[in-house]
Amino acid sequence: MATLKEKIGYGFGDMSSSMFWKIFSYYLPIFYSNIYGLSLADTGVLLLATRIWDAVSDPMMGVIADRTQTRWGKYRPYLLWISLPFAVCGVLLFTTPDFGATGKLVWAYITYMLMMTVYTAINVPYGAMLGVMTDDSDTKTVFSSYRMFFAYGGSFIALFAWEPLCAWFKEMTGSLTVSWQYSMIVIAVFCFVIFLLCFSMTREYIKSVSTVSIGKDIKSLLANIPWWLLIGAALCSNLFSTVRGATAAYFFKDYIGDGIFLSLGDFSLLFYAGLFLSVGEVSNMIGVVLAVPLSRSLGKKSTYISTMGALAVLSILFFYLPCTPLGFWLMLVMQVVISVCTGIVSPLVWSMYADVSDYAELKDGTASTGLIFSSSSMAQKFGGAFGGAAVMWILAAFGYNTAEGAAQTEEALTGLNLLMSWIPAAVAVLAMIVVYFYPLTTKRVAEVDEKLKKIRAASYE
Repeated sequence: MATLKEKIGYGFGDMSSSMFWKIFSYYLPIFYSNIYGLSLADTGVLLLATRIWDAVSDPMMGVIADRTQTRWGKYRPYLLWISLPFAVCGVLLFTTPDFGATGKLVWAYITYMLMMTVYTAINVPYGAMLGVMTDDSDTKTVFSSYRMFFAYGGSFIALFAWEPLCAWFKEMTGSLTVSWQYSMIVIAVFCFVIFLLCFSMTREYIKSVSTVSIGKDIKSLLANIPWWLLIGAALCSNLFSTVRGATAAYFFKDYIGDGIFLSLGDFSLLFYAGLFLSVGEVSNMIGVVLAVPLSRSLGKKSTYISTMGALAVLSILFFYLPCTPLGFWLMLVMQVVISVCTGIVSPLVWSMYADVSDYAELKDGTASTGLIFSSSSMAQKFGGAFGGAAVMWILAAFGYNTAEGAAQTEEALTGLNLLMSWIPAAVAVLAMIVVYFYPLTTKRVAEVDEKLKKIRAASYE
């Protein structure tokens, strides 16, 4: 039986990863286009190219991790080895060098590719740990829920603090570019510490050894139909979140405007992107708590489909909210409900990957947990790559002007609203269609678990 310490420790790992990931996804696009000085087109290509390389490197890391043998286990030692490079690369990513246009573009490519490679080196083994910490499907969902609860908690801290940190350091240094670098140093130090805590508080219990070659591992993976369908589902759910998140800073800057306050009687609350996004992260945490009872009651597949259907409807409704005091409150409420739904989906996907890993081990004798979990990271990054790049290109297509203080056209403002509503709604519908064909039902997963327990018990005798 997993201890509370292990569940919290496992959660710390994605708390660290998510703090970085959310800042990259939500603030790096506007940093590159409005502060660093890249064009929207260059930013879009940069986001796409670097994350595609990063996504391709995920299976490589999965294969390496599957064949790692240390006294700490297969996957856990990477939390210790990579945590410092992870923090350092994050700071370099938000460092603006005193170069010309070409030099800055080269620096952006090098630092972003380096950061995403290091992210892969720590996050793929971290995700694969779920497959060797327990052999019980329901317990995997519990671990996944702790993981996502802490992930959203970390994201809340990072997103809520980011803009105030940047403003504080800007006031201290008088430099906008330096303020973003210093803010990242604060976040990076925190992430380094909690990755070390994740390492110290967790253990690997399941010893699985692949009986086939790397080539057969990959062949088995490519023939695994549930894996392909889950890749599609994870890609869609990450694309949904990335499109809305990467648009939010632009949406608030130009569609909502500066200096908007929400009235709370004698008090008022500044309505800005950081508040909107951080409220979403807290709401995600509520969704994570709901994921376990809902999946136990309805099954993982049905819960996923129902939740994505709700996201499609809610996203469409968001398009029609007016820019009025009541409309601003409704936007915040809608963000809460949408984020509760995305919070339900996230742990389901990670738990379903563990089920796919067990299915592959039973079907083909491939103990390729790292390879399979690397695909989840790959889907996350492809979703981030296409989502971030699509936002840049759609904004450019609608004539968005990145110049400081520029007044946006009605067409550009419509594009911003579509990116927060109809476009993510279409992605949610696609996710529903993909998961409809996913074959690992609750009954089938229980059968796989039971057969695997007998095989593993026999191998230990």
